[in-house]
Amino acid sequence: MTAPSRLRVGRVERYVLKQQARSLLVALGVIAALIMLIDFVEISRGVGSDVDLSGVRILGLMLLKSPAVILQLTPFIFLFGTLGAYVALNRRSELIAMRAAGVSAWRFVLPAALMALVSGAVIVAAISPLASYADGVFQRERARLSGQAVGVGAPEAVWLREGDDQRQIIIRADRQDRAGGRLLGVTFFVYTNDSRGGRRFAERIDAASASLSAGSWRLVDAVGARIGERGVRYATLDLRSSLADEEAFDRFARPQSTPIWSLPAQIARVDAAGFSTTAYRLRLHQLVATPLVLAAMSILAAAFSLRLMRLGDLARMSAAAVVLGFAFFFINQMSAAFGSAEVIAPWVAAWLPPLLALLAALTLLVYTEDG
Repeated sequence: MTAPSRLRVGRVERYVLKQQARSLLVALGVIAALIMLIDFVEISRGVGSDVDLSGVRILGLMLLKSPAVILQLTPFIFLFGTLGAYVALNRRSELIAMRAAGVSAWRFVLPAALMALVSGAVIVAAISPLASYADGVFQRERARLSGQAVGVGAPEAVWLREGDDQRQIIIRADRQDRAGGRLLGVTFFVYTNDSRGGRRFAERIDAASASLSAGSWRLVDAVGARIGERGVRYATLDLRSSLADEEAFDRFARPQSTPIWSLPAQIARVDAAGFSTTAYRLRLHQLVATPLVLAAMSILAAAFSLRLMRLGDLARMSAAAVVLGFAFFFINQMSAAFGSAEVIAPWVAAWLPPLLALLAALTLLVYTEDG
């Protein structure tokens, strides 16, 4: 049998893929319903306790938050969906008929894994950016509503950093007013760069408020002081900025709220500002590795459900697949924690768990099919 004939999608493969797609939709519906219910209750008890929100408003916030959480649990959707499809085929003795007809398990497992791989690519390229954007909108809306509850924006201090080859500016604000687009109680520490790459303190500027517009900071009621000089008071003062409009609030948005297509530029901006880019790099590698994760979950589920009904232990094998899936999730989270703490490189933290899961699934499938 030639390679092209082994890779063709025939009637058997199409039937199995159809059953898998149907089971994946069921798993998606169940998990999505649970996540949305949990998010609805959480928003009602969290944001809804600070301000008076209608049920429709809470529902809108839930629809903004839930997609990102559902996508995070996509590996479980493919694990449970594929497992349900193959167990159903096994219980109806359809797998027995296929195997008796000389159809190798590789003929219907690999197309299923390929479908998971393609689905993962579509999810990462098209659906994940929308979910990240919605999550960012939810985070801003939640901050705005919480800000309304306490008076003006978040109470914790805000730190920013920007600069170029000539100077670096560290910005600290007591709080931010998102509705007015301002930083309040703000201090600018200005450093100049010398020819040898060193930095020297140049000036400190304190202002009642600062707003970013058209590539410059507009400081109101500001006082500037240089070393050895008396302070100078300004009613308004403009400072050149390397930040784009609104980046004072959004440039350091959490990685989960940053679409994959914006992550490379975000990493460059954060790195240029002198902050750690580990979390953003880890998020980028995790998104790129998602198709491999989904393929590994599909192969793992199929390998655990191929045991013939007459041999027994199908329920125990299916339970073992679920346990192994949760073990993978735990290892993935632990690896991500190590990556975030810079114990291991971000790309290692993102790619090691999927590769281990894929190797374990292929090993089990080879053992099950070829003995």
